[in-house]
Amino acid sequence: MKTTEHNEWKHDPLTCAVIGCAIEVHRLLGPGLLESTYQRCLAHELESAKLRFESQAPVSVYYKGVHLDCGYRADFIIEDFLLVELKAVEHTTSVHQAQLLTYMKLAETPVGLLINFNVKLLKNGLKRLVL
Repeated sequence: MKTTEHNEWKHDPLTCAVIGCAIEVHRLLGPGLLESTYQRCLAHELESAKLRFESQAPVSVYYKGVHLDCGYRADFIIEDFLLVELKAVEHTTSVHQAQLLTYMKLAETPVGLLINFNVKLLKNGLKRLVL
């Protein structure tokens, strides 16, 4: 797993587009709302940007060759490439990053984005992971 810095994202137009959508949501709503509110608003922005995505995408577990539906859901899988997990917490932790990484592996998406909307500046709530 690789954590990338903001200046490395310029070569990933999909990540940049999704971050742009998230910035618009954060600009209009600010911090302090429930995660579900940010999710619905971000879905609206993704639709407006004409991005193909699945909201609350099922994340299956395969254990010893057996498919198990354990009820895990990714907030968004975008263009079958980018998995996005949203948070509205005081600060993200290593557990949030581990969850994102595990979901990325299970969903076979090479890039993940952790977005915490409960920050003053959204750039301080972004974390991009690459498998």
